[in-house]
Amino acid sequence: METHVLTNAGWFILIGGLLLAMGFIPTTLKRLPVTSAIIYLAVGIAVGPMVLNLFHFNPLKESALLETLTEAAVLISLFSAGVKMPVPISFARWRAPVLLAVVSMAVTVGLIAALAYYVLGLPLGAAILIGAIVAPTDPVLATDVQIRHADDRDRLRYTLTCEAGINDGSAFPFVMLGLGLLGLHEIGDSGLRWVMVDVLWATFAGIVIGVALGNVLGRLACRLRRKHPEHKLLDDFLGLGLIGLVYGLSVYVNAWGFLAVFFAAVALRQTELKLSGNKPERAQRLHTDETGHAEVHSTRTSEGSLIFGEHLERLSEVLLILLIGGMLFVDSWSWRAVGFALFLFMVARPVSVLVGLVGTGTPWNIRGMVSWFGVRGIGSLYYLMYAIQHGLPKELALQLMHLTLMVVTLSILLHGTSVKPLMERFWRPRKNAKSQR
Repeated sequence: METHVLTNAGWFILIGGLLLAMGFIPTTLKRLPVTSAIIYLAVGIAVGPMVLNLFHFNPLKESALLETLTEAAVLISLFSAGVKMPVPISFARWRAPVLLAVVSMAVTVGLIAALAYYVLGLPLGAAILIGAIVAPTDPVLATDVQIRHADDRDRLRYTLTCEAGINDGSAFPFVMLGLGLLGLHEIGDSGLRWVMVDVLWATFAGIVIGVALGNVLGRLACRLRRKHPEHKLLDDFLGLGLIGLVYGLSVYVNAWGFLAVFFAAVALRQTELKLSGNKPERAQRLHTDETGHAEVHSTRTSEGSLIFGEHLERLSEVLLILLIGGMLFVDSWSWRAVGFALFLFMVARPVSVLVGLVGTGTPWNIRGMVSWFGVRGIGSLYYLMYAIQHGLPKELALQLMHLTLMVVTLSILLHGTSVKPLMERFWRPRKNAKSQR
């Protein structure tokens, strides 16, 4: 990170002041037509090269650090999304999100790759790579359109949450294909190794690892709570431990760790609710220790770890969006990059959603909302840093960075300013129907 004026003390003052301000205005923020991400981005731009030039974060020089930060943020967000999935799992519920994460993902990559290859003049491998980078929807920045709690049954929020949970893993094969065509990854003769290892094995193994370990933790925690109710469990540690173990094992056996973490969280919650007979959850249990201090504990690991995970998710959002603001220059807003982002939002996303949801019976108002709210964010930055760390040439890295940063920035602005009015309009008929009963 290149700091021009902002010292360590300045950073503490900036972030501390921002957190205090956000802590005081949550109710006011709900009434404003903006999201918290827009506020963080505005602050980042203000202190970054575009305005005051107090600091500049160079993602090319700091790609290893940024890869780690974005990787951790995505993992925490995927886990939080997974434990909020409604119970029980059914084909009818999962059909649309899976089609969006697989079919729509592939269509988006294809459309973006065609634009990048034929219009922007990128090599085929780089064209597929940028398609894979910007195709997945983001589980970190899309919280305003995702499931709010474990009992949220809204079909729109469920579809968007489940899609974001799966497609951060389903994008990886296309990332590897792009790297392979650039000579940075082995894909085998006629792409056979890519199909067998990067598509079939990595996907299957990731899901199996996630489901198996999530199931084991759920059963073990439930057994301890039943047989030894006085035995306290640190749910936040258990949740983070599950993320680390699942992700580490997945990387070790060349499986998709993002997919594994999401399904581990889903399996954890499904297992706990199945063992409790799907009874309504007792939100929390109150204990008082020897000093009279009241301690609040969740009755389930999935619920307890979710609270801590959401706090980490918010903190990572603050840091990473501030850094995005510090990456932007005035010339970042080129017609090439802006046009690329608008093509993704206005053409590629709607077309891919319409193709993916053909024959599903999804209501047209939900299809329209899903077509627009394909939020892009931290996940795209992770894939870009991953590619850079795997040897992406500097010239190509700068071009893809330019395009990706504008996609993420415009997504924060466009989706952030439209989410509240559009969601209000979407919910209005239901509110009116309830009021007339």
